[in-house]
Amino acid sequence: MPTLNWIGKEAVVNHHHQVPFHLVKDMPDLSVGDPGGGNLIVQGDNLVALKALLPYYAGQVKCIYIDPPYNTGNENWIYNDNVNSPLIRDWLGKTVGKETEDLSRHDKWLCMMYPRLQLLRQFLHSEEGIIFVTIDDMEISNLRFIMNEIFGEQNWFATLVRRSMHTVRNSSKDFNLNVDYTLVYGRNKAWHGENKERYIRIPVDKTENYPFNDGDGKGRYKLDPLSARNFYTPYEYTFNNGIKWSASAGRYPAYSQETLTDMERENRIVFKGKEPKVKRYLKDVQVGQPPNALLNPEDVGFNSHGTTLLRDILGGGAFAQPKPIEFIKHLLTMIQDKNAIILDSFAGSGTTGHAVLSLNKQDGGNRKFILVEMEPNIARDITAERMKRVAEGYTNAKGEKVEGLGGGFRFCQLGEPLFDQAGKIRETVRFADLARHVYFTETGEPLPRERVPNSPLIGICRGVGIYLLFNGILGDKSANGGNILTRNILAQLPKFDGQKIIYCAGSLLGAKRLQAERILVRQTPYEIKVS
Repeated sequence: MPTLNWIGKEAVVNHHHQVPFHLVKDMPDLSVGDPGGGNLIVQGDNLVALKALLPYYAGQVKCIYIDPPYNTGNENWIYNDNVNSPLIRDWLGKTVGKETEDLSRHDKWLCMMYPRLQLLRQFLHSEEGIIFVTIDDMEISNLRFIMNEIFGEQNWFATLVRRSMHTVRNSSKDFNLNVDYTLVYGRNKAWHGENKERYIRIPVDKTENYPFNDGDGKGRYKLDPLSARNFYTPYEYTFNNGIKWSASAGRYPAYSQETLTDMERENRIVFKGKEPKVKRYLKDVQVGQPPNALLNPEDVGFNSHGTTLLRDILGGGAFAQPKPIEFIKHLLTMIQDKNAIILDSFAGSGTTGHAVLSLNKQDGGNRKFILVEMEPNIARDITAERMKRVAEGYTNAKGEKVEGLGGGFRFCQLGEPLFDQAGKIRETVRFADLARHVYFTETGEPLPRERVPNSPLIGICRGVGIYLLFNGILGDKSANGGNILTRNILAQLPKFDGQKIIYCAGSLLGAKRLQAERILVRQTPYEIKVS
């Protein structure tokens, strides 16, 4: 497979491993509704934020949508599009080093995107996960190369084409570049091929075409003829009730004899009219139809629609060219799971979160969103404020009351790293913070519970019990109390009949006792992965 090389690539290919874990700090005053409802807005550099969120969501996200900077060179709008913000410049200097001076605009963009895409892949569900990345002509070819490298060329589904505006840009000098592209990749495309009911589809409401219902729990159905054109070799079939059937003149059987036998056994054959018919259930076609790669503006809208809606919600031109909500909803409807977690790490104006709440209201779903926005002013005054108003309701530009969509969110900021520069656990770290980190770095999976148990047995993964002795979890409030594994402490630990890994400040048990108890000791903080 061809790969792409650029100045700085060697420094960033594995950089996601070196990003330190940070704490996530709640900001209750900026949260809305039920902060425990599952929706989340995080303000901070998305590279650091993604690493901080991995212990909570790794492998749990069914859908990722991102709309990264297009690298057009425009530095005059609210969301700098030249990968030239102070945060990114500082990060490039520290990560790439002296080569930073030689980086072209495209090199910088690739250096910025690569580790972020590496982390995003770890969030995707190992089978059902889908990622959508929108981009324009400037970086589409580079993006395709690195997406192939990170997600696998075999996991590419399609490149969607959307007409982004319906007017000619005043800045157009030759061609009117009024389209953008959305690359679609799966974490495991082959799995979707084997599980058609989970495959990417656009739902189609055909209820009126399925008028019958026997009340047998199988739902609505219609009656299809047993004849078709140019299918199976003609044959005569005799049903159990003695009726003989063969395809009418000029037509052929639509099903094999084996399939017909199965349908009769399942009571799907109806003997009415001139010839028998087969029941076609609505539930068998509700997965919908394959989406078109060329998106219809009537389905997905133009950027001007996104601009108008945002002005209607917030007032004023707060954000240039936000995506229309219809576009994001169109993408989300391709994901069959109505309880999916949706992640957007370039949240901007919050269109993805708005689309999630709107779609839930529309179809009764329970999707959750995670939005990450780097710029503090945008995160607070645009992303969070928009989500607050659409959740609770607002008065639009015409003075009309707009009903809220319901839902809420927890607003967070990135806190300090879990470990100080000397590699020691910071004094401000709570048991729950370290427990999530320990469990994730040990197992590669997030803790399966919403809340960390108030117990040194923090979880069981693949037949191994994971324990943490920290901050007096056994009730000893003295300095480092209960953090040393002794016979007395071992007796107090929750029982687990299997291999045990115990993170602790030290152990006074001998090697034979540890082997007999099937215990592997990992000493904190030295044997805890810090990044």
